Amino acid sequence: MEALAARAVETAMERGADYADARIVRVARETLSMHNGRVADAEAPDEFGVGLRVLKDGAFGFAAAPSSYSELGGVVPGLARRALATARDLAPLRRRPIELLGRASARGEFETPCLENPFAVPLEEKIELLIRADRGMSGRREIVSRLAVMSIRREEQWQATSDGGATHQVLVRSGGRIEALASAGGIVERRSYPNALEGDFRGGGFEIIRALQLDAHAERVRDEAIALCHADVCPGGKTDLIIGGAQLALQIHESVGHPTELDRILGEERDLAGGSFATIDDLGALRYGSEHVSFVADSTAKGGLDTRGWDDDGVPSKRFEVVRKGKLVGLMGGRASSARAGLGASGSVSRAEGWFSPPIDRITNLSLVPGSGSLEDLIASSEDGTLFADTVKTWSIDQERRNFQFTCEVAWEVRGGRLARLLRLPTYQGNSVDFWNSCDAVAGPEEWRLHGVVNCGKGNPMQIAEMSHGASPARFRGVQMLDLRSMSDQ
Repeated sequence: MEALAARAVETAMERGADYADARIVRVARETLSMHNGRVADAEAPDEFGVGLRVLKDGAFGFAAAPSSYSELGGVVPGLARRALATARDLAPLRRRPIELLGRASARGEFETPCLENPFAVPLEEKIELLIRADRGMSGRREIVSRLAVMSIRREEQWQATSDGGATHQVLVRSGGRIEALASAGGIVERRSYPNALEGDFRGGGFEIIRALQLDAHAERVRDEAIALCHADVCPGGKTDLIIGGAQLALQIHESVGHPTELDRILGEERDLAGGSFATIDDLGALRYGSEHVSFVADSTAKGGLDTRGWDDDGVPSKRFEVVRKGKLVGLMGGRASSARAGLGASGSVSRAEGWFSPPIDRITNLSLVPGSGSLEDLIASSEDGTLFADTVKTWSIDQERRNFQFTCEVAWEVRGGRLARLLRLPTYQGNSVDFWNSCDAVAGPEEWRLHGVVNCGKGNPMQIAEMSHGASPARFRGVQMLDLRSMSDQ
């Protein structure tokens, strides 16, 4: 495979490319889900193909094709011709020629550490785990829907570059979730574990799924879903808000991750998730958050979904600060966007979905640096009426990532330094910069954990990428809560 990737690059260079890189990619996935006691999904797609990117006269050209191992050699010449033709057609239309920062000359191998190969675990054992989780959520007539899901993914990639780079990577991730839907008194509520949406994932093998202990949390999820149907709707008004780590991960993703992607800041990305309110001039100047707020981008983080040896530009993975004690100090860009912005180095964040997409700037593992103390300490130090909310239900954010609104699955009111009244439909809104500046405390390392996102869409045609966000629960002062009581009554 390494020789075939090198041949693709050599062919492109012989035909006149100024630069070329090739990626041969195989992606194997397996998804199992159980809905109301029956197997609902059992899928195991396997994809294999090659993508070739060239730079010619200041423009990128890209071509890709599915293949098999035996037929791959015959695919390469046609890819070189097509990619170069595209670059030559686009070159006259460029307002500014593309330049690549540095060189992609790395050579080596990387493999996600796995204690237990998730693809080798017997199907019967996986189904039995989902059955136990499903049974734990049953037994109450109020539960109208039960869902238990697990998913595994393995990506193997061989990359070659005209700078002399040659790398081989095997990236594995695993995870899942459970979800109970309850109906009582005309109210329908959902409770999830360990997270809503697609679930929670980490880089690693089947040991990740075992550690989730889906069955051990099933009864609690069931009972909380039912209790939410009888709970009061969260009142509106400004209040202090403690946000749990699972919800905070999505908050980080939407209001810090996407706004600090360099292609958005440069105006080169507007599709789907919009641009960014941040500018290049904000680097080193913008007060993005309070002194308690620091964010680190780290594609070397243990267990991260974007933890690997090199990005798809061939740049070695790295760790760097994005926000330091509230000040914006770093941006997430690849070789091309970093060169255009005049930055000193690529952030190693350029990634492509599969073999069929060219690399673009993506959020990498981006985490809130922990503070000190436990969640109990944070709650105990909070005034009566403070809310603790966690687990996303719905959300929206504007096209420049300024203003947002999130509804969580659950909240509790703080009374006497403890969690007291259960509340449903907690909905808060704010401005990204104002919100992070209102943070006055972040819990410590003992509360910090990574949360995986596997459904981040970006680009046109859209690409899906995966990344992790680490967080400890944090407290925010004077957050605007929406009063949805009248809407709920209707």
